Amino acid sequence: MKNRSVLAVMLLAGLGSGSVRALAETPLPIVPATPAAQAGAVVPGDAAQMKMSFAPLVKKSAPAVVNVYAAKTLPQQRSPFAGDPLFEQFFGRQMQRQRPRVQSSLGSGVIVDSSGLIVTNNHVVADADEVRVALADGREFDARILSKDERIDLAVLKIEDSNPLPTLGIADSDRLEIGDLVLAIGNPFGIGQTVTNGIVSALARTHIGKNDFGFFIQTDAAINPGNSGGALIDVHGQLIGVNTAIFSRSGGSQGIGFAIPSNMVRVFVESAKKGGRFERPFIGASFVPVTRDVAEALGLDRPRGALVEDVIRDTPAAAAGLKAGDVVLAIDNFEVIDPDTLGYRLATAGIGRSAKLTILSGDKRESLDVALKPAPETPAADRRTLDGETPFAGATVANLSPRLADELDLPQEMTGVVVTAIQPGSFAARFALQPRDVILTLNGDAVGSAAALEKMAGNTRRGWRFEIMRDGEKLAQVVR
Repeated sequence: MKNRSVLAVMLLAGLGSGSVRALAETPLPIVPATPAAQAGAVVPGDAAQMKMSFAPLVKKSAPAVVNVYAAKTLPQQRSPFAGDPLFEQFFGRQMQRQRPRVQSSLGSGVIVDSSGLIVTNNHVVADADEVRVALADGREFDARILSKDERIDLAVLKIEDSNPLPTLGIADSDRLEIGDLVLAIGNPFGIGQTVTNGIVSALARTHIGKNDFGFFIQTDAAINPGNSGGALIDVHGQLIGVNTAIFSRSGGSQGIGFAIPSNMVRVFVESAKKGGRFERPFIGASFVPVTRDVAEALGLDRPRGALVEDVIRDTPAAAAGLKAGDVVLAIDNFEVIDPDTLGYRLATAGIGRSAKLTILSGDKRESLDVALKPAPETPAADRRTLDGETPFAGATVANLSPRLADELDLPQEMTGVVVTAIQPGSFAARFALQPRDVILTLNGDAVGSAAALEKMAGNTRRGWRFEIMRDGEKLAQVVR
């Protein structure tokens, strides 16, 4: 039976190299060039053109690209013979000298501020106990993590140096076009700083991985494991994207790489500079994709836009006049292909301004100005750790507000009571409750608040039937 290769999305940090398979080549016939083809050919006209090179661009940009090394100390595993007098008599000293296990990863980063701010991928430094940064000139620094966000796979590090550091300017990724030349700079496979070139193969790629704001730049510049967090630069030597993922059968580059656009990088770095976590604006509406049938019913030439599913009262969307059934076609004159596109555009627009939405309402096109505000923390969280002999004992629950939903990577319009933590070994852990579970009902009654859940669980002596929402799926649990 022949082996089948599986096309997979690979995050670039810490992956091993794959095998290289030779491809059989079929000779092609040599066809004489036609006069038209010869007329279109261009050869270097003089010695200056023959010497054209990316070298000046690399000399300008490469010093701002760094290597990032992250390490996490894993808990020691207890020997099955620990405590046995006979084994400790012979092996006790060796057992005491066991070194802690360390899990390490490598990646790249980009200095974006001369004070020592470095942007990289979250998956390079996630859960790391120690992070070190090596500059192109060989100097090494301890780094601390200022901000990180799993949803957009970005992190900002800070190093201290008495002298200004080389930086890369952040370009406007909305000016990119398919076919533009780009260079990728990073530390593939840990072999050292490497530069590759290619073109922009596609824009606005979505559904590439777990990234919540999936809106990637696709490039054929060779990027490999270890390039994560490295720079994708334009022909002006400015940062146009942060390399983050590849499509690969082997684990190595096959000409399909993805980078987070620089406009997303810019807003993330700005939030880190202000000392806060990255927040997406809250408008108070939920959206679904426009299907082919819906597009035909609305008279659209093709499925595009974000269909308004629901609008929450007393929110910016409601104040602007957005209604269920409307279709958002554009935001700030950028076309909206689907809800992912809209989410990206709202996130990069930032909080504190308004966005212009072009919508289709019925058979009319309208423009609405929607204020982009922080997600409100209403109702108050009122966190409670439940106890007693119930399936919820050991769970910390809270009232779900748009702000808490944003922190937990849940839909901002979701309401109810959410599990924020589970104590190991508790009843809640035994009955497989998990953080981010939203508790909907208990014994047929809707759960309206954390206080109400505590009271309802305490009043039940035997038999619990409850429903939860987990990752968009409603689950039922019966405990007797």
